[in-house]
Amino acid sequence: MKYADLHVHTFYSDSTFSPEEVLACAHKSGLSGVAICDHDCVDGVEPCVAAAKPYGIEVIAGIELTVEKADAEIHILGYFMDCSREWFRKKLKSMQHARLERIRLMADKLRDAGFKLTVDDIIALAGKGTVGRLHVAQAMLKTGKVRSMFECFNKYIGFLKPCYVSNVKFSPAEAIGMILKAGGVPVLAHPDVTGKDEYIPELVECGLRGIEAYHTEHKEHVVKRYEELAKTYGLLITGGSDCHGLGKGRVLLGGVRVPYTIVEKLREEAQKIKNEYR
Repeated sequence: MKYADLHVHTFYSDSTFSPEEVLACAHKSGLSGVAICDHDCVDGVEPCVAAAKPYGIEVIAGIELTVEKADAEIHILGYFMDCSREWFRKKLKSMQHARLERIRLMADKLRDAGFKLTVDDIIALAGKGTVGRLHVAQAMLKTGKVRSMFECFNKYIGFLKPCYVSNVKFSPAEAIGMILKAGGVPVLAHPDVTGKDEYIPELVECGLRGIEAYHTEHKEHVVKRYEELAKTYGLLITGGSDCHGLGKGRVLLGGVRVPYTIVEKLREEAQKIKNEYR
């Protein structure tokens, strides 16, 4: 039976893994497919396609976008988009520039909080990728003032914490609409991590087509809850490890895998969407 991990990051966003490392790890894990879902970026998709050729692994074009509500950050995954569309690429570039300004503001707040780091320290950790809070946390750890990723986020840079800076104002309708317009399938990422199930009806109203029930941080009873919610709202069920290389302390790739029937259902849904938005 064939399996896929439908939530994988590269160093084009906030993973420590290159495309070659992602695909070598996927091959070692016995996967037949991976979805590359970097934050606000699709630059890693083509290099992963090239790196996959020796293994015969399918690389699915994906993305992860952040929606900000008054009391939560919500992440929306997109699958099977047409990444070559010029308007899509331009929109991502503007989002990446906004990310950089956000990091500058967070670096200022962290210095005021006693951290001896600069925005250049953070950007250096991002390398080729779009810069994000995981890079901020890595820079914070290097100062010795904090001891863990959990402390970085829970005490300083997590949502609405003292050194947090709001992300680009991006509504659910805009994020989901962007994915749909590019011919992709919008899916709610790791909903239990966000902990705001009350927003699911609104997201469905905006055009959400799926929910990530299977995730590294979803326990069995949580999975069952989202399987039931998917049935209630007529959503596709997806799953992935949310691997960031060693960015979260251990390699997660392949730790959550889904049968290839789920990939085929996403592919079929993407074709329907492309026909709708043609």
